[in-house]
Amino acid sequence: MAISLSVVLLLAIILVVLLRGGSLKAGPAIVAVLFGFFLASTGMADDIQRFLNSIAATINSISF
Repeated sequence: MAISLSVVLLLAIILVVLLRGGSLKAGPAIVAVLFGFFLASTGMADDIQRFLNSIAATINSISF
């Protein structure tokens, strides 16, 4: 839960920066948000979550 909340917060910050910087217009941003919202309710949501969890675990296992 903490990882997904952090990812959501990070993506929200990136979205705001892109909107404010003019790199992304409001229309495509709304489409992207709606796409993510509807994608989360499909059967692919579990596969995407497992993929993101494996990436997070890989990053977490890297020691400097």
